[in-house]
Amino acid sequence: MPAPVNTFKAALKNNDVQMGCWVGLADPYVAEITASAGFDWLLIDCEHAPNDLRSMMAQLRVVEASDSKPVVRLPIGDTTLIKQFLDAGAQTLLIPIVESKAQAEELVRAVRYPPQGMRGVGSALARASGFSAIPDYLKTADAEICLLLQVENRAGLAELDGILSVEGVDGVFIGPADLAADMGHIGEPMHPDVVATITDALTRISSAGKAPGILTTNADFAATCLKLGSLFVATSIDVTLYAAAIRKAAEASRELRITLSAE
Repeated sequence: MPAPVNTFKAALKNNDVQMGCWVGLADPYVAEITASAGFDWLLIDCEHAPNDLRSMMAQLRVVEASDSKPVVRLPIGDTTLIKQFLDAGAQTLLIPIVESKAQAEELVRAVRYPPQGMRGVGSALARASGFSAIPDYLKTADAEICLLLQVENRAGLAELDGILSVEGVDGVFIGPADLAADMGHIGEPMHPDVVATITDALTRISSAGKAPGILTTNADFAATCLKLGSLFVATSIDVTLYAAAIRKAAEASRELRITLSAE
């Protein structure tokens, strides 16, 4: 029996557009609600959300049980963390702050078993192998791992062609917020210079045969990115959706109190 099929990776290979949502509330109960909403993929964020290995794994379980495909963003491209997250069952990883071809090559090696890579062989202990219930896991796992690299500054963009040339990189995600800050437009991801840089990068990623990805809550820009060939696009963030909704509810309750007090 082989490793589980990574349906997200298969979708990207088939050029099937995947629409997603950022999951940053760091709670499996909330993640389960989000997983029932109907997004194609959900990003469990361990970079900017208060997640560790165990909280990520709890959310991974509930997303896996849904029709949404889980993607996990690590806090950093550390080979030890990658090993642990893969053993915990994550099959699609998004690695932030990638800035060179050499770094991309190292990350490819980190998600593969020897002799092609350097992932530690501890599958007997791992959730990824069904705790040794998948006899062919070691021989089939590499093919089902999806590696997405996040390019989010000028240094990474300067090396983008080299990064795109690395075999084993499945997709490249452009980070608008960090890129805008690095370009001198912090808090302005829709600045014309930033938008022009992003659209150029997405075009280059698509032309190289890799899957382009992005997060944007701007519907018009999301449509532009899709027209440029983006294959995995997140358009919502659970934290901001909840914050906006609960603030609106609180405002409505205050207005009700004021209205009744005036009568």
